[in-house]
Amino acid sequence: QVQLVESGGGLVQPGGSLRLSCAASGGTFTTYAMGWFRQAPGKEREFVAVTTWNSGTTYSADRVSGRFTISRDAKNKISLQMNSLKLEDTAVYYCAAANTPFAVRVSTAYDYWGQGTQVTVSS
Repeated sequence: QVQLVESGGGLVQPGGSLRLSCAASGGTFTTYAMGWFRQAPGKEREFVAVTTWNSGTTYSADRVSGRFTISRDAKNKISLQMNSLKLEDTAVYYCAAANTPFAVRVSTAYDYWGQGTQVTVSS
């Protein structure tokens, strides 16, 4: 049974930083894409960033590019470093895994999801 567990969310002031982590278990992820999505109240879930285990390809959404960095930290663990946080970054952030070697950016391509971690940016 594949499980994804996120950690690292919290409350931060505008301009601050947070680092989210996602630990994956219950499967072999060498050919998977691992992504981060977020969902703010009243809005649809949106793509944030993706990386692939085999090639290390990464993509970030335009609205976070240059501020957020996705990385593969260790076996079956990825992280999302978020800098220069803005009020509009407030959302529940989800880690997701897709059984494909391609850096997919649509939520429907993902097979497994974590429970989410809240990130609140507020002064």
